[in-house]
Amino acid sequence: MATLPQKYQWLREETGPRMIKEALAELGTVELAGAANNPTIIRWAQETGIKSVAQMYVADSIPWCGLFMAVVARRAAKSPVKDPLWALNWGTFGVFTKTPMLGDVLVFVRRTADGSRAGHVGLYVGEDETAYHVLGGNQGDCVCVTRMPKQRLYTARRPSYKVQPANVRPILLAATGVMSHSEA
Repeated sequence: MATLPQKYQWLREETGPRMIKEALAELGTVELAGAANNPTIIRWAQETGIKSVAQMYVADSIPWCGLFMAVVARRAAKSPVKDPLWALNWGTFGVFTKTPMLGDVLVFVRRTADGSRAGHVGLYVGEDETAYHVLGGNQGDCVCVTRMPKQRLYTARRPSYKVQPANVRPILLAATGVMSHSEA
């Protein structure tokens, strides 16, 4: 298991939500450069149990934030969204929430190199005045925590819980660390 930066070490002590725990188990997983593929990321496509994902996802150079979320959701006994590789589709996951809290799925809008609209998806672990702190995949080509500008938020979705974990809450953090501007 990779080491969390000091400012996020408290996450290891959290008792849930389960999606956070499952995501932390993959912390540090890295996309390989060039034509090589990280076999762990490629295996995730099979692990989702979604035939179309397993057929489509053949290289870790394909954006994989949605794939990561599908694996995390499946391991946490949650159903991934339809066509989970498309980050904006995670805007239908769980239930809408106006106030993001620990373990919520955050969906962001981003622009591709050609100017078209795409998305990014990850898990809320906190926020500062201008950014959400997001645990996700394909952030700097790895599973890590990064800061995402609040103005890019498309929607926040709370997993459907039978009983919501007691530690689901807003978390205020210091505005330190690199701000992400492109995740693919």
